[in-house]
Amino acid sequence: MSGLNIDHGGAIAVDTTQLRELAERVRAVVPVCAEVEESVERVEALLGSAAWTPLASAAWSLRSAVMAVQTLTARVHETAADLDLMAEVYEVVELRARAEVLSHTDAAAAAAVEARLRLLLAADERLAPLADLQERTADERRFRGLGDQFDAGGLLPPVFLGGAVVGVTSGLGRVRPGMALGATADPVRVSVTSRSRPAGAPNGLSSALGRLPSASGAQVAIEKYTVPGASPRYVAYVSGSRSMSLREGGGVEAWDMKSNIELYTGGRSASYQATLDALAAAGARPGDRVDVVAHSQGGMIAAHLAMESAFTVTTQITAGSPVEPTLSAEQTLVQLRHTDDAVSALAAGGAREGTGSADSFTARRVGDPDPGRQDLALATHSLESYVETAAMVDASTDPRAVALDAYWADLDRAVTVERTEYRAERVLPDP
Repeated sequence: MSGLNIDHGGAIAVDTTQLRELAERVRAVVPVCAEVEESVERVEALLGSAAWTPLASAAWSLRSAVMAVQTLTARVHETAADLDLMAEVYEVVELRARAEVLSHTDAAAAAAVEARLRLLLAADERLAPLADLQERTADERRFRGLGDQFDAGGLLPPVFLGGAVVGVTSGLGRVRPGMALGATADPVRVSVTSRSRPAGAPNGLSSALGRLPSASGAQVAIEKYTVPGASPRYVAYVSGSRSMSLREGGGVEAWDMKSNIELYTGGRSASYQATLDALAAAGARPGDRVDVVAHSQGGMIAAHLAMESAFTVTTQITAGSPVEPTLSAEQTLVQLRHTDDAVSALAAGGAREGTGSADSFTARRVGDPDPGRQDLALATHSLESYVETAAMVDASTDPRAVALDAYWADLDRAVTVERTEYRAERVLPDP
């Protein structure tokens, strides 16, 4: 297993305010160094003036101490200046990302950010190339291992890299505000495959992913949580693709490649409609809190549930999603991504500025660092592989990962949990 990285999801996960505060703390050492230097110089002068005493030779040792303090003072100045410079570099990256986001929703605000960016860049010609370097480094980190999989004589790396190319060039990997699904979904029929009463809520990310439906052909499960003195709340568990069929008009299976393409290109898929129908059948009404746990295609469904449905989605957990939503500061997004996952790469590395609440985070790692024939089956995209990553997050001491414990505990206040699994099929026209 490769190392796990947890951050807010932006290109540069650095707090510029903290950098500047650190620069000031470092700079505060300068007066102390000056006092030390002055004191040592006074002692040196006294000893040097008493040439007839046995202590005169010590003056030469103090001279080297003075020079060492002067060197330290110069290093302190340089370090503080470097911290200030890096704060400005990261601010450039942040402003670029903010301007890009605002350009889709608020042209005037975007123009104001761009004006501030121009002033910052004009003040120091070093900033632009350094910011470019940071962005390139961040992008490379987001696709680490993607081209290092099963080689097959050099034929396959371009295939694995295809997801990143499509995501970056098409811009479809980001679901931006106002990007509602269009058209009408294929007719779909939703039926119950099983009902159960779990003893409680999941106790972690790996436990939550373990509740994605896998038996009886079900593709979506809805859990209804009844909490004393509060309205019922729901958690939708939405599976990934069940068929790679691209049959014209679609087959019976609603979670197929046709739905994948529709969702990625902005169309209303049978799988999205089926998820809405399942929620309604489970008793969820407009305005009810519905959180989402999803894998692969389910991540695209989750994105639109959070951004355009009538439900109140406050927490969204996805593994290997081909897209990244643009959530509000009141919505928490937890993403598991393998940098060598060609499907996850369709999200083009995600948002440069990050998305969602301050508690949101993206956990990344190379899912399968060993090249082999398993890469042909996209093993690093499998749910099992992401469950392993989820367990690593559960074991992490990162504050954002630890904060999820409060979410599971809040769910576990429910006095009853009712789980219903649903199977969705397209209603095909008569031959």
